[in-house]
Amino acid sequence: MKIKNIILPVILVLGFILIAIPDARPLYIVDETEQVVITRFGKVVGETIIEPGLKPKVPFIDKANVFPKNILNWDGEPGQIPTKDKTYIWVDTFARWKIVDAIRFIQAVNNTTTAQVKLSEIIDSSVRNAITSYPLIETVRKSNRTLDTFEVGIDDLKKDQRVIYQIKIGREKITKEIIDQAKPKVAQFGIELVDVKIKRINYVKQVRESVYNRMIAERKQIAEKFRSEGSGEARKIFGEKERDLKQITSEAYKTAQGIKGKADAEATKIYAKAYNVDPEFYAFTKTLEIYSETLGENSSLVLSTDADFLKYLKGFSINK
Repeated sequence: MKIKNIILPVILVLGFILIAIPDARPLYIVDETEQVVITRFGKVVGETIIEPGLKPKVPFIDKANVFPKNILNWDGEPGQIPTKDKTYIWVDTFARWKIVDAIRFIQAVNNTTTAQVKLSEIIDSSVRNAITSYPLIETVRKSNRTLDTFEVGIDDLKKDQRVIYQIKIGREKITKEIIDQAKPKVAQFGIELVDVKIKRINYVKQVRESVYNRMIAERKQIAEKFRSEGSGEARKIFGEKERDLKQITSEAYKTAQGIKGKADAEATKIYAKAYNVDPEFYAFTKTLEIYSETLGENSSLVLSTDADFLKYLKGFSINK
């Protein structure tokens, strides 16, 4: 009875130890996505275990150090970097890496947290070296392909620019250069750098304001060009309108004068026919018209009695 009372607590204690202290376990599990390095008193024992399954080890003495076997992520902090043409930009990069030599990895950095710090130091340095070696446009673009953008007037503005920079390296080759610089440095930690990409590039505040001002100036230039072209077109239309108006007025006046001349000629012809019936009557009526136009209440004429002008007044008397 006493033995049973002793064995039960011992089993419980051992069970608690096995659960609470992984190093006390005689067995460990290797997952398909993991690799394990066994250390004994801090020193590596044997080779890296990559085969999945249940594996034995010496309890309390051996420690199973588990590391991921799949590709891991590194996301750097954005940094301010000057380009070769002295343009300051914010560059945000990310990378993919994996542990290819777990023994060297544990001896050099011990864990993934320290590895992330080392990667930050190496990749950031490589990114800075690459960015500062090329102009801004090389970092932004990868070819001289015409951009699939359309803006009214901007193409004409680009044609006026005399110097257009040609891409010689491009963004893809710059990122490859970053990888080539960083790979040998991270290899000493048992790490393989799979890929590095530039996630985002942005101007610093001062440069961004300068770019915005330049964009505003370009749009104002385009607007002024449109206004100038519109004003020229308006003057052209107004000139054509004035020309057409004068032409129409001239032709209308010509037509009116022609019609008026024909009418006067016809009237004269009719008058002539009418007056030719009695020339004496025509002379009489015309003389009366002249009298009405020249003689008024205050008119005074000095004429001889033989003047023809008064021939119809001679011998005229008013019967009382």
